[in-house]
Amino acid sequence: MQGTERTPGKTIEKATYVEAARRGKHRRWRYLLGLVVILFAWLVVGTGASVLVAFALSGQPDYSVLGPFGKFLFVMVGFPFFLAGVLIAVTRIHRRYPRTLVTARERIDWRRVGQGFVAWSVPACLIGALGQYLFYPDTFTFNFDLATFALFVPLALVFTAIQTTTEELFFRGYIVQGASMIWANRVFLAIVAAVIFTLPHLLNPEAIAGGWLTVFSNYFLATGLLWTVVSLIDGTTELAIGAHFANNIIGILLFNIAGSAVTTPALFTISEFHATYVALSVLVAIPVFLAIAYGVFKRKAPTHFPEPPQVVSDFESS
Repeated sequence: MQGTERTPGKTIEKATYVEAARRGKHRRWRYLLGLVVILFAWLVVGTGASVLVAFALSGQPDYSVLGPFGKFLFVMVGFPFFLAGVLIAVTRIHRRYPRTLVTARERIDWRRVGQGFVAWSVPACLIGALGQYLFYPDTFTFNFDLATFALFVPLALVFTAIQTTTEELFFRGYIVQGASMIWANRVFLAIVAAVIFTLPHLLNPEAIAGGWLTVFSNYFLATGLLWTVVSLIDGTTELAIGAHFANNIIGILLFNIAGSAVTTPALFTISEFHATYVALSVLVAIPVFLAIAYGVFKRKAPTHFPEPPQVVSDFESS
């Protein structure tokens, strides 16, 4: 079995999730067709679902007239269709298990997902949110409507989990695996994934308000490049899945910025977006995240990655 090392009495799995792409059909045309299916499900069907939500709630396809619940659903309702597109592409076009977008092992390590959640939650809350409160306390408003907040919590947990997991399966999983068919170099894979992850976020209100500083720090460097690098190091996207969920659920449930991409009845609302502070907090949060992920928590096994000639050989023969 490729990517495994046998020892007396047990098998040590060394294959990465990138190598797991070669367990299915992986010619170039299949990735192009897969992208068409995924983008159609996301941008066409998903957008149509958002418009239907707006019509159902307000009688018009206008995001701005919706309340917090409506705005949240408008943004999030398209992600189940995005997820369906990814699953169809992997199972029907590439003929492999969806699990291979996460790991080459037989099971997903949910403990590692939880570690990613904790590793990012600590700096995000202490540095990103509470630190900002110390500098700009007047911008924080507490939501006294706890009944509405309580009703919103289960909705937020379910849809945010779908949203962040889908983005990880696509950007960190499918895109990285597809790019590895061109070149297996880790720097190349990390940059490609970070750039493609950044592009659809350029129209976010935070990106527009913060300019290039926010685009670089929040989307390209942290949630784009960092989480791809740790996925390549770990050989799985488990850590990134947990960290991504932590990042978004904190902004959706606990500290929501007014006018952000997803407006919600969070516990606290922040009235102003301070791009410089946010960028600096990201730079501090990154080493804290890595210290927790690789100091406090440990990886189970060393990673393995195919050399470029091996990738070409596998690609041409499938």
